[in-house]
Amino acid sequence: MQEQLFPATPPSAGSPEAAVPPEAAGAADPRRVLRDVFGFHDFRPGQEEVIRAVLEGRDCIAILPTGGGKSLTFQLPAKLLPGTVLVISPLISLMKDQVDALEALGFRATTINSTLDAATRRERLAAFRRGDYELVYLAPEALDGSLRDFVRGCPVALLVVDEAHCISQWGHDFRPSYRRLAGLKHELDIPVLALTATATRAVAKDILRQLGMRKPAGYKGSFFRSNLRIWTRKKGQGGNTRKEILSLVRRHAGESGIVYCMSRAAVEQTAEFLRSQGVRALPYHAGLPDDERHAAQDAFARDDADVIVATIAFGMGIDKSNVRFVIHRDMPKDVESWYQEIGRAGRDGEPSDCYVFYSWSDVKLHERFLDDIVDPEQRRAKHRNTINLFELLEAGGCRHRAILAHFGEEIEDCGSSCDACRGERLEDLVTAAGARPSRFTGPGRPGRAFARAPEDFVAPDLDWAADSAAEDPAADRLFAALKQLRKRLADAQGVPSYIVFNDRALREMAQRRPATDDELLEVSGVGPAKLERYGAAFLEAIRASGA
Repeated sequence: MQEQLFPATPPSAGSPEAAVPPEAAGAADPRRVLRDVFGFHDFRPGQEEVIRAVLEGRDCIAILPTGGGKSLTFQLPAKLLPGTVLVISPLISLMKDQVDALEALGFRATTINSTLDAATRRERLAAFRRGDYELVYLAPEALDGSLRDFVRGCPVALLVVDEAHCISQWGHDFRPSYRRLAGLKHELDIPVLALTATATRAVAKDILRQLGMRKPAGYKGSFFRSNLRIWTRKKGQGGNTRKEILSLVRRHAGESGIVYCMSRAAVEQTAEFLRSQGVRALPYHAGLPDDERHAAQDAFARDDADVIVATIAFGMGIDKSNVRFVIHRDMPKDVESWYQEIGRAGRDGEPSDCYVFYSWSDVKLHERFLDDIVDPEQRRAKHRNTINLFELLEAGGCRHRAILAHFGEEIEDCGSSCDACRGERLEDLVTAAGARPSRFTGPGRPGRAFARAPEDFVAPDLDWAADSAAEDPAADRLFAALKQLRKRLADAQGVPSYIVFNDRALREMAQRRPATDDELLEVSGVGPAKLERYGAAFLEAIRASGA
């Protein structure tokens, strides 16, 4: 479901918004690019509307859920627009992963950041000025100095502000460097596309004002992600949170997950505890040396570590598509943060679990982080936002419905994607996991009991053999073999595994068992570039499996 955020009149023929006429920009059909470059057969909700607005040369703000394919809304136009798409992105690690993924698809893309040596930086800037790149990624801080003047002389066709909520002081993740982007659209005299997954209507309006957007097209996708199953647990009611977290992690043995903690000390302690229990877990927080943080993030991205235990410092830089679970050891600071952090799970659309432990003590601890806020009104508002999340968790009822109501969206109860609608408790789930360890393992994908879509979810007290995964063990074995092949190829290239193919593509290969190039191209996520690079290896693995 989408809705138009802001009524907007079409741009006049002489306005800057109409600088790229539809007949010029759309000479190549976006759907053909979607199929031939990205290997997808259809757009996700909202993508096509945003892409059309961009190709018409209009300013646009798009609020699409995490995992909803926001990146495609500017990457696809980069193949059609006569110039470079300049992307403002918050984290260097995220830029690198996106550039690696784009290069695997045959794009001319680069990032210009503070880690480059002088010679490489000069070389990339010269290529940027010549128009050699289809996409260039910059951090907002990069535009504080002389580079801002340099960019004015480059053939930029579109300015993209990713994680645009960071520009608003009323957003949950305000960054002053984003505020200094104000005026850049006017300086470059080009359309701007603002993207975010977490913005209330007030924040969205602030984004428009700060970026100077004119008569923008606005699209808001549904925030409902049915593949995310939400579970809640109030602390201090007789359970042992640390042991319960271990039980949940073991329930997802061999799968990728994130455990969020409020403090650095809690991160270190939880990571050490999990490691002592045989879990491949690593800590991540801002107090660690840069090389340790980068090493932990790389190990997680490349599936060399299963679990990252982290503060919220580990967030926006994550583009890993196969995170199967997110655990909050402590309550997040507000609904927006909670929604964004659980949104790190299931970006590939596969079923994933989100667990939150909370207490009133967490609310009091969050108060400590408000001391640096000078504006008393803003301080009170942020404290109220924390209380709102506590009250939401306490109130019961459908979790998804409550989250969406916060963002101004109304839905019926999810029916099967949260503990309240299923009538199940996290503490019972943990007990069931401990009592039936073998139920959560299986060839190819541990945790098979939760492999189906939410509406087909099998409750812990039902017949586990009913799960569809058990109906095709050959597909499970093939999926495991394809994952191993994917990791070998990714390691050889020095990129995260999901850049080769995501889990959904591998699962479809295991089920369909393509035997030819044409059949492999029918798998979602396999386009000509990836077919040429990886096709032969995966077809051979499928043939060798005898499945």
